[in-house]
Amino acid sequence: MSAETDMIQLYSGRILALAADMPQAERLEAPAASARRRSPLCGSTVTVDVTLRDGRVAEFGQEVKACALGQAAAAVLGAVVIGRSRAEIARGRDELQAMLKQGGDPPGAPFDALEVLLPARDYKNRHASIMLAFDATLEAIDEAAKADCA
Repeated sequence: MSAETDMIQLYSGRILALAADMPQAERLEAPAASARRRSPLCGSTVTVDVTLRDGRVAEFGQEVKACALGQAAAAVLGAVVIGRSRAEIARGRDELQAMLKQGGDPPGAPFDALEVLLPARDYKNRHASIMLAFDATLEAIDEAAKADCA
């Protein structure tokens, strides 16, 4: 298979549909915390805003400037993030990373739609972009939790 054919298969219709229909795709007006993550390899960036209530994400907004793979991961996260705890999001992130880097199974519910990114496993240069939304979200949650304790 040629490299061009591989890339066409990587950017499947499902991935492109997720990227085109991004949930929570606007920044919050008054977040408890924000975090921005950038992939130095490709320049993709994700900025996340959160507010917490009882240790769970109450409000979420994101600005995603990434390839379709990074956008797809952010779309899956954005669709299920409200009401989730830091531990749940960290589990999803860890399972996604294991799927990409260690040949692990796709993440379990509620992040099971990330299975669409299985073909990206072979494209190590795309992994950082795929992880950005989760990394930024965890950082924002940590900052918001610190602010709550202050």
